[in-house]
Amino acid sequence: MVTSALTVEQIVQRLSGTEIVAEPGRRALHGLPADLIEAWFPQPLREAGVLIPLMQRDDGLHVLFTRRTESLPDHAGQISFPGGRKEPEDMTLEHTAIRETDEEIGLGPELIDVIGYLQPHPVITGYVVVPTVGLVTPPASFTAEEREVAEIFEVPLSHLLDPACHHEHIRYRSGVALKTDEFHYVSPEGGEYRIWGATAHMLKSFLILIS
Repeated sequence: MVTSALTVEQIVQRLSGTEIVAEPGRRALHGLPADLIEAWFPQPLREAGVLIPLMQRDDGLHVLFTRRTESLPDHAGQISFPGGRKEPEDMTLEHTAIRETDEEIGLGPELIDVIGYLQPHPVITGYVVVPTVGLVTPPASFTAEEREVAEIFEVPLSHLLDPACHHEHIRYRSGVALKTDEFHYVSPEGGEYRIWGATAHMLKSFLILIS
C-alpha cells in the first residue's frame, strides 16, 4: 500500500469492471485449506452486503464507518461498514447494502453513486459478505438508528493508506491459525478507534485494490 493521495477518478478506474460474483459463499471459500474452513467458517454461509462509503472532504477522501451498539447479538460494539444480511426482498447484495445503509444511518440511495465491488469475504460468525463501494454525494447528513448504531465517524483515506496504522495478528482455533488485520485511528478530537475483524479484512482488500 502507498501513502500518496488518490483521486476519485483513480479509484473509479481501479474499480472499473468489478462485479458481484455468482455463488459468493462458494467463491469466498475457494482455495482455502479444508482445516481452516472447518475450524473458522461454519457452513452454510449466509449472504450479507455492506457499503464502503467514500466522502469527499476538503482534505481529501474519507471512509465512513459505524460503531455498533453493545446490545446487538452479533459484533456488539465493533466498528463496521453499514450493512447487514440479505433479505428476501433484496434483488442483489448491492440492494442489501444500500437498504441497510439507509436503515442504519439515514443515507438514502439517491445520495450514493456505486462505483464497484469487492470479492466476497467469509466471516467467522457464519456470513459471506460482499462489499459495495459508493461515493456519497455532498452535502450529506446522517441519522443513526439508535438500536444498532452507537456512532458514525470518518477516517481520512490517506491515514488508512499509511502502513504505520495497519497491523497483522494470528488467531488460533482448534490449533488452526487465521491471519487477521487491524487498523488504528485517533481522531482530531482525541477519539481512539480500533478497526479489526471482518471490517479490517475488507478494508485491507479495498486499499490493496485501489493502491
